[in-house]
Amino acid sequence: MRHIFKQGTDPAAPVLLLLHGTGGTEHDLLSLADAISPESSVLSVRGNVLENGMPRFFRRLAEGVFDLEDLVFRTEELNTFLDTAAEERGFDRRNIVAIGYSNGANIAASLLFHYKDALRGAILHHPMVPIRGKQLPELADVPVFIGAGTNDPICRPEETEELTALLNGAGASVNVHWERFGHQLTGTEVAAAAQWYRESIQ
Repeated sequence: MRHIFKQGTDPAAPVLLLLHGTGGTEHDLLSLADAISPESSVLSVRGNVLENGMPRFFRRLAEGVFDLEDLVFRTEELNTFLDTAAEERGFDRRNIVAIGYSNGANIAASLLFHYKDALRGAILHHPMVPIRGKQLPELADVPVFIGAGTNDPICRPEETEELTALLNGAGASVNVHWERFGHQLTGTEVAAAAQWYRESIQ
């Protein structure tokens, strides 16, 4: 998968896996890594799917309607890529914290839904429930931050509450931060995620 890897100054710090939103690239979220854990190594990945020329991490049939077969395939693809990247770059595969926005947050959530120990933790900005009717793996002690909008037209509050309940039900420790800026990722939301990271990950 096309990606950027930046070696951090603290080899013990979690590797930050950056996952962009629809139409983004591996460059989009680099500033978030600096804000949240500047000493961490960074692995920023570009999605392998194109929708009208816009990179995504998996196909959808319509807005809010996921191609579930492709979601499962692309989640496995990303998980395998993380295994390979850890071996090639020499970092601890068990020490990855994902930071995803929108479509990137959805694929990060799908990693949690499908693979035990795929992530040490996750910061999910405006995620949806990736797949329903699935037994989640044991997620005890996995901290998750969800940034959500009370007026988000794409990821409605009910969706956020359902995702929170599913993750909590699998044992994850979920913190939800609400704002009123629709689907937009704001500086105050990033600041809240950074504060959560300092309290929950380090």
